[in-house]
Amino acid sequence: MCSLIFLVFLLVQTKAELFTSSAHLQTALYAERDIADLLKSYIRREEDRLSRIKQLAEDYEDHSKLALQNLDKYLGNPINAFLLIKRFTLDWDRDVIPVLVNNSWDSMYKEIEQVRSDLPSHEDLKGAASALMRLQDTYQLDTSKVAQGDLRGIVSPVLSAEECFELGRLSYNQGDYYHTMLWMEQAWDKQEKAGGEGSKDFLEDLEDAKVETLDYLAFSYYKLGDVAQALELTKELLTLDPNHERALNNKKYFEAMLRDEPRKTRSAEEKPGYQLNRDEYRNSEEFLTYEALCRGETTMPLKNAHLLTCRYVTNNHPLLLIQPIKEETVHLDPWIVVYYNVMSDEEISTIKHLATPRLNRATVQNSKTGALETANYRISKSAWLRGEEHPVVERLNQRMEAITGLDLNTAEELQIANYGLGGHYEPHFDYARGRRLSAFELANGNRVATFLTYMSDVEAGGATVFPYLGLKLFPKKGNAAFWYNLYKSGEGIFNTRHAACPVLVGSKWVANKWIHERGQEFRRPCSLSEYE
Repeated sequence: MCSLIFLVFLLVQTKAELFTSSAHLQTALYAERDIADLLKSYIRREEDRLSRIKQLAEDYEDHSKLALQNLDKYLGNPINAFLLIKRFTLDWDRDVIPVLVNNSWDSMYKEIEQVRSDLPSHEDLKGAASALMRLQDTYQLDTSKVAQGDLRGIVSPVLSAEECFELGRLSYNQGDYYHTMLWMEQAWDKQEKAGGEGSKDFLEDLEDAKVETLDYLAFSYYKLGDVAQALELTKELLTLDPNHERALNNKKYFEAMLRDEPRKTRSAEEKPGYQLNRDEYRNSEEFLTYEALCRGETTMPLKNAHLLTCRYVTNNHPLLLIQPIKEETVHLDPWIVVYYNVMSDEEISTIKHLATPRLNRATVQNSKTGALETANYRISKSAWLRGEEHPVVERLNQRMEAITGLDLNTAEELQIANYGLGGHYEPHFDYARGRRLSAFELANGNRVATFLTYMSDVEAGGATVFPYLGLKLFPKKGNAAFWYNLYKSGEGIFNTRHAACPVLVGSKWVANKWIHERGQEFRRPCSLSEYE
């Protein structure tokens, strides 16, 4: 384009003298021919660019049309969610920006950038990758099956070599060499299966991709302690790129390690079982039990299962006399029950509609400072609804009071929580324990009870589990779980420690009502027994 401008400028400058020399006129004709060539070249580039923009527009239209047919089902699949976020981060930077950045398209590019402020960021991409790794670990998902579109029997998109590579690279950037190894192995396998057929450009790009994959893979094996495998992969890399400087240096280093410290490095014949590097807590019995329960495993026999009952409950309350509530006792000590059909579909839709615009990242209270802050062990978004905001919220509060027989005047506002891609809440207590009480708790006492209502079905994952009881409750739309967090003496019930398992497929909505001690003096009076 600069050449075109220069030629036009030259013609303008010499126009006044062209008629005085036929040679200059000949030069003008040559210049005209060059301008024609430049214009044609520019048109070809623009046509190619517009063709790519048209393809992008059609691709976005087809993708969104398909996804919007069943939004919850589509975004409930963690692979779909990850690919959507990748689409507007890595793919956007690589495929979209180069064809949009053009002087003649400045205004449109600015408009698109304004829309893009509502799209996922690179931080979202990191979070989505971390969520997928969490799902892999919790549900012991086979990486090759996930890459082939199999999520514990649920059909998902098949991941390409490039997408497997990006998952590996994102893990690498977070210092997670175990998952780097798993996903780079998948990327390498798919690159190998791509074969040796294709255009010259395709084969060159494929070879570059293989070199980069082997580079990450070799280093990951080294960080996992398998120097022998790291060396083998480095040698394979050098067959593709003999002048790869880092690989040449690594080869010497790995060979020296194997030569000087053979006992401290694994041999290739040992076939070591690689393990995720976890902190002490995530290797604890509590956490491993939590994960086992999430997978649906039985960790301990349920005590006194023959005494568990189902019944209709009225509590002699006017709201329940005509239509009693169905109650199922799922555990006796501590007493945990499930109530059926607590909320209707219409009420759930209203609550979701009220809460959605207010959803923010859920926080936890710092045990040392008492301050509210986000934490990796709780991934969800939440909002709070007051009874006076809508008749449905007030009606639900009244219904919970009728069912529990407790006074809700000092209860917290209704908390609505949405667990999306890999959303979870690791084992925790609902009651305050060993920390400073908040001003609310000082005035109203500790959380005496929890009323947890499920506002959605979850296709896979998302159970509420109690590690010390071996109890797991799977979400069922409209049902609610209820338990006391405190003995009548006010002491906490340790075995109510519970967790929300990661959502594998689907979206989990819950409504939490935490009921406090104040106001329960006559509804749940103290007992002579310390543990009642």
